[in-house]
Amino acid sequence: MSQEAIYHTRVTWKGEHWGHLVMGNGPEMDFSAPPDAQGHAGVFTPEDAFVAAANTCIMMMFIWAAERFKLNLLSYDCRAEGVKRIELDRTEIFTQLRFHPIIRVAAGGEDPERVRARVERALQAAQKYSLVANSVKSEILVEPEVEILA
Repeated sequence: MSQEAIYHTRVTWKGEHWGHLVMGNGPEMDFSAPPDAQGHAGVFTPEDAFVAAANTCIMMMFIWAAERFKLNLLSYDCRAEGVKRIELDRTEIFTQLRFHPIIRVAAGGEDPERVRARVERALQAAQKYSLVANSVKSEILVEPEVEILA
């Protein structure tokens, strides 16, 4: 039997190309469209939110998987980019999300190749179980750099 969870946000228009976002979990911030869409530079945008949602969700799922695969995770740092296509009629779609995690794991006396295999399985699990990644149409590419330390 499935369960349901509901998440809330609220946005309010502040004039021109400005809005204010209040998230159900508490944080709030101003946002705008990106400069290439008549918005403002240096502020949170819906495009940032889309890429950030996928990046943060995959990271949290990787941490979950790393615990289950008994990895001694030392650090996780992931740069993500969203590739947006703009059609002639000005419709837009993200066609691809690329993730470049740099993962450092301690081998703890284990064979480094066995540890690396578990890291790769944890990355696959993170992508498989990521709510956000599973909710988008874009192609998702994870291109990790994994360092196993003795």
